[in-house]
Amino acid sequence: MAATASKASQSQGLLLFHLNHSQLFALGTLKIRELVPFTELTKIPNSHPSIMGAATVRGGTIPVIDMAAAIGFRPIEEAELKKCFIIITDCQRMVIGFVVRAIDKIIECNWRDIAPPSSTLGKNAYLTGVTRFDGQLVQLLDVELLLSKIFPHDPSVNRAILTDVQREKLKPLNILIVDDSKVARKQLSDALDLMNIGYEVTSNGNDALAKMVDAANNKKPIDLLVSDIEMPGLDGYELSFEVKDNPDIASAYIILHTSLSSEISLSQAKQVGANEALTKFDAKELIEAMLRGAESLNQ
Repeated sequence: MAATASKASQSQGLLLFHLNHSQLFALGTLKIRELVPFTELTKIPNSHPSIMGAATVRGGTIPVIDMAAAIGFRPIEEAELKKCFIIITDCQRMVIGFVVRAIDKIIECNWRDIAPPSSTLGKNAYLTGVTRFDGQLVQLLDVELLLSKIFPHDPSVNRAILTDVQREKLKPLNILIVDDSKVARKQLSDALDLMNIGYEVTSNGNDALAKMVDAANNKKPIDLLVSDIEMPGLDGYELSFEVKDNPDIASAYIILHTSLSSEISLSQAKQVGANEALTKFDAKELIEAMLRGAESLNQ
């Protein structure tokens, strides 16, 4: 099939900042509500060691985390605070502040220029991708992994109750889940394992697209695709467009599943061919979306 220009924007805003003097880190701007100079905090008794306290911002109270300490760097000292900033994020249904030593700049980056981190870094590396800007290495932080260490995941959100009829609707389907975050992949896998629902899993959009093409060639096409939006290489929007642009795999029901709690545009998702967009992580909402997909596929 002739290539068609994608309606999915590959441009990603990245906020660059420092947790130490030498390395440059980044967060996607879609996760960020605002940046504020360091402000006075109220201590939170019996909180995680990385939580510096609570801040009142625009009438709301939010926990504030020393990001450097949280990922294993030297904690920020009191004498440094007057030069620090708080990055206020909206992620995984939580509004959280992260203290960083310095803000660098906001840049535009193409997802295709972001590479997955090396597998040799180990399972506790807080990275989802790496890129370069002005010749300097930029490391994208895995906020989901970081938050999971500070606010341990409640296993109950992995549980959804299925009737026998509902389970039988899902069990015959070929399901593929794709997410660059190790935490998100485990949440998705655990939820489906608990319900005895089969699936395949991969960590990036390029591999997902290749798996879907191979599955179609083997006469076992993917029926349900559950994909993150923000991913190195091929993001969820671009993956959705590529799937719908290929007639061999275009019948898949696509659920975009993202940590972005700030308004996810269903209309934007549908522009690139996705059927639904959900905020991580609620197993009940996910299964309900998958059941809608099963109904749609059977029509």
